[in-house]
Amino acid sequence: MGFRDFILLFGVCFVWGLNLVVTRWVVADAAVPPVFFAAVRFAGIALVLLPFLFPAPKQMLTLFAISMCMGAVHFALLFIGLANADASAVSVTGQLGVPFATLMSMAFLGETVGWRRGLGIMLAFAGVTLIAFDPESFSVSFGLIYVIISAFVGAAGGILMKKMAPISALQLQAWLGMFSFTPLLAFSFLTESGQVDAFVGGGWMVWTATAFAVLGVSVFGHGAYYTLIKKYDISLLSPLTLMTPIWGVILAVSLLGEPLTLRLIVGAAISLSGVFVIAIRRNKSLPEAALPEKARVAR
Repeated sequence: MGFRDFILLFGVCFVWGLNLVVTRWVVADAAVPPVFFAAVRFAGIALVLLPFLFPAPKQMLTLFAISMCMGAVHFALLFIGLANADASAVSVTGQLGVPFATLMSMAFLGETVGWRRGLGIMLAFAGVTLIAFDPESFSVSFGLIYVIISAFVGAAGGILMKKMAPISALQLQAWLGMFSFTPLLAFSFLTESGQVDAFVGGGWMVWTATAFAVLGVSVFGHGAYYTLIKKYDISLLSPLTLMTPIWGVILAVSLLGEPLTLRLIVGAAISLSGVFVIAIRRNKSLPEAALPEKARVAR
């Protein structure tokens, strides 16, 4: 990989890692209801990427199901998780989308997994278990349970993508936004309160965070990443995107003041080692399923 392309990928991973920290601040510190913030974000994506909706894909029902998995449901769970767990732990736990996708490709697409990827899957789950489970209080992080489920749902969307005809990254994100924001908004007004006041009252910082999520992450981040996919093999890019959770931990500790515990360090090292082993061994049945979550969806 050329130096310029590596710097571009480095920047993309930084943006993705920063976005988790920014979102954590919005839904926790600024107290914007998480499902409502997800709805606003997807509405912004749909608006900005409106020209990419057309020509409309033919398999709209499948695209709707994908949008629910990779869009509305995934992000509702993820943002609820971020409201109840540290961004540093979420950045590592979210990587479970990789082993989940590999397991699903085995079950539904006939993918065969050797002992190395099998070991990687076990390491990925073992590391997250260490992070999520507190041995002193014998309790499991409530927020990280939501993140684990969100990773599973997002991986299911990756499996459904196998049934779709090829679609560009920006068109996929445009339809994710179009299909997702309405059910998210409806669910928010059924389960949350004070959404508009919290969002407006958050001032320019919340509005800037929203613009960053739409333009920085969805347009720049994913647009740049899929440009790199056209030039390089996924088996090269996927391991390098593990810079994302590393940035997530560093930025969460430095910007949000989250504690850097020994349990987090060891758990992250174990889990990300497992994800790395899975990522460097290409998924033949579903190559895109081997990508980290952030490489597949508009985060």
